[in-house]
Amino acid sequence: MPNHDHTESLRAAERRLQAAQLTSDVDALAELIDDAAWFTGPDGNLYSKQDDLDAHGTGHQVLSRVEEEELLVLATAHTGVTWFLGTLEGAVGGNPLVARMRYTRTWTHDDLSGWKIIAAHAMFLDNQPVDVNDNATDG
Repeated sequence: MPNHDHTESLRAAERRLQAAQLTSDVDALAELIDDAAWFTGPDGNLYSKQDDLDAHGTGHQVLSRVEEEELLVLATAHTGVTWFLGTLEGAVGGNPLVARMRYTRTWTHDDLSGWKIIAAHAMFLDNQPVDVNDNATDG
């Protein structure tokens, strides 16, 4: 059952994450990402928290725009999920990047630490709108 008190605090945590990504604020990212977290990148590879912090800290990944189109949030007492849809612009490894992305992030919550990402998945999208109610398959 969703917990609306936690829903708004999770939405705020997701937006703090977006702001930290945009400014490569490694300290804020470190606070928002659990030490045990793993990410599936759009390339299909798995990345650790340290990989993510290093990408921002070394300037390997630099964002100049994070534009949220949609943010869906589901929160319970100790677990939450956010679904971000939007456009990222910047550079990765010195190569320009402009991409419409979908991120699914799983968060854990406790009263001492607040919300922390424990797992995430990112994927590139084409420029077509995504309809979460479309159940069509290719099979």
